[in-house]
Amino acid sequence: MSKKYGVYICTGCGIGDALDLEGLSGVAGSYSMTAKTHEALCSEAGRQMIKDDMANDGVNTAVICACSPRVWKNEFNFGDDKITVRANVREGAVWSAEQPSEGRTAETIAEYTNELAQDYLRMACVQAQKMELPEPYKLETINKRILVMGGGIAGLTAAKEAAKAGCEVMLVEKEPQLGGKALGWRKQMPTKAPWTDLEEPTIQALVSAVTADPKITVKTATEVARIAGYPGDFQVTLKAAGTKSEWDAPAKVGVDEQDKIAKGQMEDPNAGLNSYMESNPDAEKVGAVVLATGWNPADVSEFEHLGFGKLANVVTNAQFEKLAKEGKVPANVAFVMSPGGEQHDKDFPYCNSVTSMVALKQAQYVRQDNADGKAYILYQHMRTPGNMEMFYKGAQNNDGIFLTKATVTGVAEEGGALVVQAKDTLLQENLELKVDMVVLAAGMVPTTSGAPTINLSYRQGPAFLDLELFDGYADSNFICFPYETRRTGVYACGGVRKATDMVETIDDACGAALKAIQCIESADRGVAVHPRSGDGSYPEFFFQRCTQCKRCTEECPFGALDDDAKGTPKPNPTRCRRCGTCMGACPERIISFKNYSIDMIGSMVKAVEVPDDDEDKLRIIAFVCENDAYPALDMAAMRKLGLNNLVRVIPVRCLGSVNMVWIKDALSSGMDGALLLGCKFGDDYQCHFVKGSELADKRMGNIGETLGSLGLEPERCGVRQVAISEWDTVPAVINEFVEEIKGLGPNPFKGF
Repeated sequence: MSKKYGVYICTGCGIGDALDLEGLSGVAGSYSMTAKTHEALCSEAGRQMIKDDMANDGVNTAVICACSPRVWKNEFNFGDDKITVRANVREGAVWSAEQPSEGRTAETIAEYTNELAQDYLRMACVQAQKMELPEPYKLETINKRILVMGGGIAGLTAAKEAAKAGCEVMLVEKEPQLGGKALGWRKQMPTKAPWTDLEEPTIQALVSAVTADPKITVKTATEVARIAGYPGDFQVTLKAAGTKSEWDAPAKVGVDEQDKIAKGQMEDPNAGLNSYMESNPDAEKVGAVVLATGWNPADVSEFEHLGFGKLANVVTNAQFEKLAKEGKVPANVAFVMSPGGEQHDKDFPYCNSVTSMVALKQAQYVRQDNADGKAYILYQHMRTPGNMEMFYKGAQNNDGIFLTKATVTGVAEEGGALVVQAKDTLLQENLELKVDMVVLAAGMVPTTSGAPTINLSYRQGPAFLDLELFDGYADSNFICFPYETRRTGVYACGGVRKATDMVETIDDACGAALKAIQCIESADRGVAVHPRSGDGSYPEFFFQRCTQCKRCTEECPFGALDDDAKGTPKPNPTRCRRCGTCMGACPERIISFKNYSIDMIGSMVKAVEVPDDDEDKLRIIAFVCENDAYPALDMAAMRKLGLNNLVRVIPVRCLGSVNMVWIKDALSSGMDGALLLGCKFGDDYQCHFVKGSELADKRMGNIGETLGSLGLEPERCGVRQVAISEWDTVPAVINEFVEEIKGLGPNPFKGF
């Protein structure tokens, strides 16, 4: 587009008092842009001034020199045909200014703050020059039907709610009948006040509602053989449950194998898979998938001292529920909630609040079926969240139900009875209980743990990747984006996402159905779902320079890229989350977005003025994740926490999008250090894009070796992790890095 620029400088919120407005206008003039000031750009009058310039003078690219881009987003959105760039001088410079101290007078701080604000305006002007309007990628045709995998409570609810919203639904269940594990329940836990009484199961009513709905097609005794395609145009091939398909478990092809395939040195084990799926006349079209395949009981046989598998009357909670429904409940039962032994303070694998509540429910069976029945619940942790606390209190008030915290040391058989030995109880004494049966609280293992389940025909394989990050659960960002999996358009709910009771499962299924609908509608408009909701950009490739190195396809956290027979990346834009990890991975720098590119960020880095004759004015560039670290900086500024004003911050979509050429550009232009500030990874994983911070950390380790060969200290480059809630410590994290750079001294390339 042909651009006409306008720079608008806000003087409110202390900006006009702290900054040299004439100097800022001069910066705009150096880029041949006219600057105007207003006391409150976010006000109706301030926005009208900009709108008038757009209507009367043809301004179509506005640079707003004011507050953080995280605020007033809608107010500064002037339409899809206009570009708006934000220069954050309020939180980024004025509100985060250092306090006077020894060696830093108020005059010095004012000078440095003005230099900082002017650099931010320079970067914004360059960003406006380099940015182009994104052109949303729209499918020629879009299918709005939703596939629901699983016919238990979660799947049935998701199907029913999606149909109520007007969507066509195909429900696939591998068992001959619908209902899932709820079919085996004798009673269900309370769903209403007073939250103390067990209820009759409602599963049959739910099954009837689904089977009677004309918008829902039900396929039982059926499994998904393969899913190809992308949101808005998935192709699904089904098979009879338990049978083999020629598309079962294709090989996952690594980088070395792909190279050999491309060179004709070996046959592609997955050759023709996608083309078959896309042309298969039997493949059913859907727009999104709800994964509701549930859970399986955890294996408790490893705890030999409890006798499971050796003693006939030691059973799991799932087995006991079946016995209860058949009316075979013994009079004296011990419910063991934790393995005890050396792991005395731990629960069984995948134990959770649901297993606690199941024990309370099953203890009531003992009392209901036996006049003198006794139920002993031996636990390390009893979890009954929300209204279920009333359920717990009801059990406490039952004279035949005994609850105590205890470490179970062994289960043995004596004279036809079972003897449970326990120590360290709340009574501060050891127990020896003679019972008829012992019930072990086996946890709920998601069906995605250790199995493909979803059977995708993606280049990265049929399953979700790196599920060990999430204990096997399919949810890829439990806190910020519930129901979202590592594959765009596939939404998890119920036991496959987390351990849930019936009420939670129903809520979960409604949420997943809504997300599936949102995904289809977003694909129809050509925009991202989340975390960059509404983003109409997508990665574009200059394939003439592609070397088929496979880094983009391998490192994409969401499987958005396949590749062709030659190993050239094959984009699937509606799978893309717009994180830019592919852009950061590409050594040839052939991947870019219209509004976020290697050239744009690199030019912003070079726009920073680097003094070459003042050792006190070091310059440090910080690439900061827009999801956690940048909001933390904003919140610190709102509380007037000082940030070292030698640092220049550039928000990035994800640290995974940081291309190492930006680091080289910064240091070669004389900057004294480069910092990457992003989400936590590893055990404290928080990354919105799953592995961005981890990838950046590895890349920075490699660039450190390059810097060493050039005579620059690797310590000039750093990666730090911060959570969004750590606004009170993030300035100290940055300031500490600045002190490390000061210790190294100025960049020896400065001035060259």
